[in-house]
Amino acid sequence: MHPIQDHSVADIDPHTLKQWLHDGAEIALLDVREHGQYGEGHLFYAAPVPYSRLEVDIVRLAPRRDVRVAVYDDGGADDTAYRAAHALAALGYRNVHRLAGGIAQWQRDGYAVFAGVNVPSKTFGELAEEVFHTPRIGARELAERQRRGDDLIVLDGRPFAEYQKMSIPGGVCCPNGELALRAHTLARNPRTTIVVNCAGRTRSIIGAQTLINLGVPNPVYALENGTQGWYLEDLQLEHGAGRRYEDDIAPQDLPALAQRSLQLAESHGVPMVDADEVQAWLRDTARSTFLCDVRSAEEYAQGSLPGAQHAPGGQLIQATDQYVAVRGARIVVFDAEGVRAPVVASWLRQMGWDASVLREGVQARLDNPVEKVLAPPVPLLSDAQLAAALAQDAQLVDLRPSMRYRANHIVGARWSIRPRLAGLRLDRTRPVVLLAEDAALAAWAAQDLRASGVHDIQVNTGDPSGWAAQGIALASTPAEPADAECIDYLFFVHDRHDGNKAAARQYLAWETNLVKQIDERELAGYRFPAR
Repeated sequence: MHPIQDHSVADIDPHTLKQWLHDGAEIALLDVREHGQYGEGHLFYAAPVPYSRLEVDIVRLAPRRDVRVAVYDDGGADDTAYRAAHALAALGYRNVHRLAGGIAQWQRDGYAVFAGVNVPSKTFGELAEEVFHTPRIGARELAERQRRGDDLIVLDGRPFAEYQKMSIPGGVCCPNGELALRAHTLARNPRTTIVVNCAGRTRSIIGAQTLINLGVPNPVYALENGTQGWYLEDLQLEHGAGRRYEDDIAPQDLPALAQRSLQLAESHGVPMVDADEVQAWLRDTARSTFLCDVRSAEEYAQGSLPGAQHAPGGQLIQATDQYVAVRGARIVVFDAEGVRAPVVASWLRQMGWDASVLREGVQARLDNPVEKVLAPPVPLLSDAQLAAALAQDAQLVDLRPSMRYRANHIVGARWSIRPRLAGLRLDRTRPVVLLAEDAALAAWAAQDLRASGVHDIQVNTGDPSGWAAQGIALASTPAEPADAECIDYLFFVHDRHDGNKAAARQYLAWETNLVKQIDERELAGYRFPAR
């Protein structure tokens, strides 16, 4: 272990950290281990910010350099948290702390850890079902109603890419964040039953309850256990479906839809704030403000507000820790029409966030310069230049996700990930080429290698098809790297979608058990309406 001497980084014990997490002041709790390690067990409020992506993601997740930061790792000999803490200090973060002893000491001191991902959001979904008694329908009953030809529609609340992987037969993609704006065009008859599904539970529950909270006249149900529940009942899923909502909304429908959403937001105490107030917040150096565009990816691509991140409404609720790492921060959401953002904010308020809606939406005039982190310079090689480097005896290190390496990689390339690079024992006299999907990620890994004495480093961001076109030999190794080495991959979360019924059952049991694991202070962080 490395005792930290730098004035910008200090050790903190678990008891103090636990108090900080509930004292009301801002804190960014960062789990800097890789995704698979994080998913096996982490602190309840931790945001996943792997060391391999730290500099790439940190400004988006925790933009204010004075914010109180706590980082942790396993507490083992590799001490990733030490490196991460000093990387943050080098980026100008002035209030960084490392959890002494890591997650191991946290557990020794009697505090819980949580498996899985998006735990605060998924716990919220389970609590919401209990609080609102969200109606649900089982897979078998839904299949029977479809067989009978009942008047019903299945709306899939996930993003289109997820929907295409597997979906309920006949289901239409309408992500949760779009339901308030588009459900009435998909179920025009008030007697049509609406069933909302996702892959598991959270988005089914939140999507169905969104429509109920908005007062739609239709019967509404959440599909119990989503596509996994369907699969576990031995029912056939669709793959590659392309049905989705229509983009156009009749202009005459918008005033009533916006009024309905506004009333829902007001019932949950959501402030509507104008651009001048948000501008003052963005200039406030003592508080973090996140500007989130909750519209579709297509709308965001056409232009957004300065410094706003794309956070489609359903996903922002489902996976808040992937968009905001600062507990206690302000979140300002906006759209183009005043229908979607108020609904999203109503849920965020219940989750315990200080969420507001920008009144002018995407038309607001804001000055929001974001201080970006520039990756260190590193030479980029084309695929042809990579082939030439191989001929000159270059060493290849493949930094792509481990499952992509298993599927197809260059013969002779070794898989690794940034926190494990020191264990490769590279020959410092030979050139090194890093293979990566993200040049910035590779550039930061290269900086670590230079610090270890390797200086002739270049990067290639190609893919197997381009490599093969240059005559570079490829190989597949389904069992290499070994499962234990794939610290970037969480098997039980992903295997549930790959025909593994045991993994699906394990996942659903984990999800429904979350509410039994949280303590009173974590439970008190949610703000459900009194009933």
